Parts: sequence; structure tokens; C-alpha cells
Amino acid sequence: MSTKTTVVAEIGCNHQGRLDTAVEMIKVAAEFCKVDVVKFQKRTNSELLSPEEYAAPHPSPTHSFGSTYGEHREFLEFDLDQHGLLIETCKQCGIEYSVSVWDIEAARQMSSLAPRLLKVPSASNLDFEMLQWLASYFEGEIHLSLGMTTREEERLIFDLFNQAGRAKDLVLYACTSAYPVPFEDVCLLEIRRLIEEYGAHIKGIGFSGHHLGIAADVAALALGARYFERHFTLNRTLKGTDHAASLEPDGLRRVVRDVRNVLLALTPKREEILEIEKCHRSKLKRKLKA
Repeated sequence: MSTKTTVVAEIGCNHQGRLDTAVEMIKVAAEFCKVDVVKFQKRTNSELLSPEEYAAPHPSPTHSFGSTYGEHREFLEFDLDQHGLLIETCKQCGIEYSVSVWDIEAARQMSSLAPRLLKVPSASNLDFEMLQWLASYFEGEIHLSLGMTTREEERLIFDLFNQAGRAKDLVLYACTSAYPVPFEDVCLLEIRRLIEEYGAHIKGIGFSGHHLGIAADVAALALGARYFERHFTLNRTLKGTDHAASLEPDGLRRVVRDVRNVLLALTPKREEILEIEKCHRSKLKRKLKA
């Protein structure tokens, strides 16, 4: 079992389209929360949305940054140069940069920046043209969430990367796609199922959580997850639909602290009487009488 955990702060669109906010969030995630990776999103909205979807109003108008859903999505996008600046900020902060790619054009653009890992969100994990492109041309790790996905579909996803010789670069995340997820729908035992099904063949198993609080992350660790992704915000009351299912800085800091500490504790005893016990044994142990 891996002796390392990786915690990903999913900034996503919680920067509200502001580059200065995105930079601040990187710094807080790195310096205060101590996460390993921050992750953004990249979409080609003209490719993802039909003309009707693009022109439709946002389903939650109070959270919209545009007069139509398409305008809202465009407002939240950073261009390639801006993502390059975010990468430089991550380097300065000693933290890894990543991005979820929602379509093949986004995958091509983000691959040109040569990040160590890219993420495929649950919404796009059946875009087999994009998956094939990533398997063929992107040299880094490919992390992929399995929300809203049947077992037959997840097998097709695995087979694609396995046949391309890329399974050992693949991290699969157990995930329920709701915001936030009630605890009865978190389904932590999916982690064990994925380990049994794919653990010997891929790089690792992760847990992408949209639940409230932080208890489920430690349980996911105990079940075998070693990659943890949580949505991150500076303030859960801000405008935007993802903030309510996100962790504020202190919550994310506690996730990092707890999964790292509990991983240290998830071991058998190295010897029958540990060195730390020996002095206490000599003082406290009462011998059994024959």
C-alpha cells in the first residue's frame, strides 16, 4: 500500500473569473492548507454547449456571471496565457498545478503547458475521442472521476488506457456527482470495489468528495484511497454554485493534516513491544500469577 497521500484543492471556477483571486487561492492552499496540488478547469464552451444551451439563461440566475449560460461560462474561463501565469505561481509556492479538461480542444491546450497531471471530470469521462488523445499524446498522469458512470462504462474507460499501455499512469476516483452529497450517497465502499477491480493495474485509487465536513475523507483513507480531491473556496457564501459544497481554508487544512497523520497510524506493530512502550512496561505492567 502507498505510503504517501496526495490532496488536491479543486479551485475549479471558485475564483469567479478573477485572476487575482485565483493567485490568492493558490497561495492560501499552498501556505496555509499545505495541499499537494491545486486544480482549475478548462472548457471550450462553443464545443461543449449547443447553440440552445449557450443562449439559455443560467438555471440559477443569482449565481450567474452573464446574461446567458454561455456568457456565464465564458466569464469564468482563463486563457492559455493566464493558465501559464497560474503555473508559475504554483512553482513559486512549491505546489503542483493541474486542470480538469472538459473537451479535446481544452486537453490539447492544457497539454501544451506540460503539467505533470491532467484530470478528466465525471461529466467528460465518456468522451472517448478525448481519452484516446490523452492516452496517445499526453505524457503525464491522467486522473479521472467516475461519477455518473456505469460499471460497463468504467470498464471501457479502463480498457482504453490499458490497451494504449497507459494504465500505470491512470488514477481513478470514486465519486458521487451531486453538490453537496448527502452522506447516504457518498458510497465509500466503492473505493474497495475499485481497488479490487483495478488496483493492481493502475497508478492508484482516489476519492473525489462533494460531501459536507471532513470525516469521510479519513474513512476513505482507511479503505485504501490515496488521492483526495475537495472543492476549495475562500468563502462558502460567495456567488457561484460550487461554493456551498466546498471547504474553506481551515477545513481543507484539517483534511490535509488528518489524512497524513492517519496514514502514519495505519500500520501493524513493527514488533510485539514497541520501543515507545518499553519504559512504560517496566513501570506499569503487572505480571500474571501462575
